[in-house]
Amino acid sequence: MEGKRTIVASYGRYYEDFEIGDVYEHRPGRTITEADNIQFSLITMNRHPLHSNRDYAAKTEFGQPIVNSALTLAMVTGMTVDDVSFKATANLGWKEIKLTAPVFNGDTIYARSKVLAKRESKSRPNEGIVTTYTEGYKADGTIFLSFERISLVPKRGYGPGD
Repeated sequence: MEGKRTIVASYGRYYEDFEIGDVYEHRPGRTITEADNIQFSLITMNRHPLHSNRDYAAKTEFGQPIVNSALTLAMVTGMTVDDVSFKATANLGWKEIKLTAPVFNGDTIYARSKVLAKRESKSRPNEGIVTTYTEGYKADGTIFLSFERISLVPKRGYGPGD
């Protein structure tokens, strides 16, 4: 196909693109459905009735089923990929995962990340280590989850396809 210009979509960042203190507001957000919650819980063999039994959940302090926290962690991490780790060689780990509020079926969630630190890798001269702090928050602004994440990120010119 011919056109005036061809623009190739690009995702992610190289090590040099990260600046300590930068904040990324990740988009799009996602409304979590009851089906998401039940299917994820079943796939991961989490049979706790608080995720799938309305009668049981109605008798708890929440009064309704809550979303599996492993699902919210997975979704929030996924929301960060385009900005934080799309070009990453590896996810090196999470620290300080905190669950600070319940998430319910029907809640719309968003995420934002702040670059906390970066340093060149001692063992891989063409890569660097980037540490980010991420918050998951609901449409009403309630923060329900936070964590630090460490990613191994290639320098410009050394990523796959460069």
